[in-house]
Amino acid sequence: MQDYQQQLRAMFVPEDEIPAQHRIEEIHQREYLVNGEMRQWNGEVSEVYSPVMLPGADGVLKRKLIGTYPVCTETEAMEAMEAALKAYDNGRGEWPTMSIVDRIKCMDKFVYKMIEQRTLIVKLIMWEIGKSYADSAKEFDRTVEYINATVDGLKDIDRQSSRFEMAEGLVAQIRRSPLGVVLCMGPFNYPLNETFTTLIPALIMGNTILFKPPKHGTLLHYPLLEAFKDAFPKGVVNTVYGRGAVVTPGLMATGKINVLAFIGSSKVANDLKKRHPKVNRLRAVLSLDAKNAAIVTKNADLKLAVSECILGALSFNGQRCTAIKIIFVHNEVADEFLKLLSDAVGALKPGLPWTDGVKLTPLPEPHKPAYLKECIDDAIANGAKVMNENGGVTAESFVFPAVVYPVNERMKLYREEQFGPIIPVIPFEDIEETIDYQIDSPHGMQVSIFSNDAKEISALIDPFVNLVSRVNINSQCQRGPDVFPFTGRKDSAEGTLSVHDALRSFSIRSLVATKMNETNKQLINEIVNDNDSNFLSTKYIL
Repeated sequence: MQDYQQQLRAMFVPEDEIPAQHRIEEIHQREYLVNGEMRQWNGEVSEVYSPVMLPGADGVLKRKLIGTYPVCTETEAMEAMEAALKAYDNGRGEWPTMSIVDRIKCMDKFVYKMIEQRTLIVKLIMWEIGKSYADSAKEFDRTVEYINATVDGLKDIDRQSSRFEMAEGLVAQIRRSPLGVVLCMGPFNYPLNETFTTLIPALIMGNTILFKPPKHGTLLHYPLLEAFKDAFPKGVVNTVYGRGAVVTPGLMATGKINVLAFIGSSKVANDLKKRHPKVNRLRAVLSLDAKNAAIVTKNADLKLAVSECILGALSFNGQRCTAIKIIFVHNEVADEFLKLLSDAVGALKPGLPWTDGVKLTPLPEPHKPAYLKECIDDAIANGAKVMNENGGVTAESFVFPAVVYPVNERMKLYREEQFGPIIPVIPFEDIEETIDYQIDSPHGMQVSIFSNDAKEISALIDPFVNLVSRVNINSQCQRGPDVFPFTGRKDSAEGTLSVHDALRSFSIRSLVATKMNETNKQLINEIVNDNDSNFLSTKYIL
């Protein structure tokens, strides 16, 4: 184990041995975006250290400093909110009253400018959170695809609402209207993609935005601030920098936030919602905790189950809300499954983010290795073993995955969302045990079922669709495709995200209606023919 730890430590090479195209210059951000202005910041800054370690002159490994960003105060947060309120202007601002066609033009301009920054943003994702180069590039490209799909989704919604509806002597046009000021807060694990899955639909529906970048993954948004400034009217997108506990409670306490879009822990989400003086006025779009289970029955294709469970449990080191975080395996196949699973983990390639074919990379959260060791030690103390060679071996910011078995209800790993490279495995005899676990769980996002028995799968589908939001058959838990609804039950989510669902989540149905008489017909026709209203219109977007 000590030899392997030294092998892992040896991954962290001197800076001059890092491929030139992947080296990074320090970025010291001293600007933030408010009211269409890049404002200068001369106050406190936060240092950004990469999970990638570099050996010092004394041979001691230290996280590489890659930059700094502003630590603003509640004063700057309130200025950002005032800018957003002014830009919205009670629904009368330029952005909320703008035609869909013109909003789309602004978004197209933003995407064009965003793509210009691709190389730098991909590099920053890689260095800030330790994501592999391939996955960092994929995150950027998928985000661009998501924006384009959102634009197409909005066009589709607008086409459907471009006609008038008639009922009971009334004629009406029903469209979707913005809600107001949206506070967007994204996660560190997909700091660009997940953040934009709320920010982009909220923005294009005509809302004004307060955008707080995640704690890890802050700098990568800096290259996009100019794009936001140039593409959208002033005050439509405003950044909130600073410590969350300092800058966000006051924003919520004003009661002027109309929508909270938050991806993170349920504890933080609950605290933020409670700060709002009129919770009935607050719409929340939340993606929160998850403890997604995989169920491997005795009728499963074990090689397929292992392949999918490895992807589900260890993609980006298991740091995904949709990761498989606990596995139930039937007693009859447990030994074979564990052997195949341990071998598959051992075949994964550890390395730095730019290493070709790398599957396991350093962890961005400084406290995470100690927490994972605590979970493993707790499991061992309560009767479990680490089943795979080198499982749990830690070298600074790197933790090699551990397969832990047999897990029981006395252990942290039974309930807590480890959000890291540990695979807890529970043996079961009766399939009801897996259902009971989900019933008792505070989470309800997804489950994966592995079996080739149709009746067995059917018997699990019916209870689980009422316990979680997505049941995956012989495949890993996952978010995509983005056109599929993404949500959860219990503490796992509030609201639904997908391309179409998100557009609806950040808007409300509004209608203009009148009685069907000659005078009103003439009025409506005159308004439509003269293009006097952006809302009351029969224009059809191609």
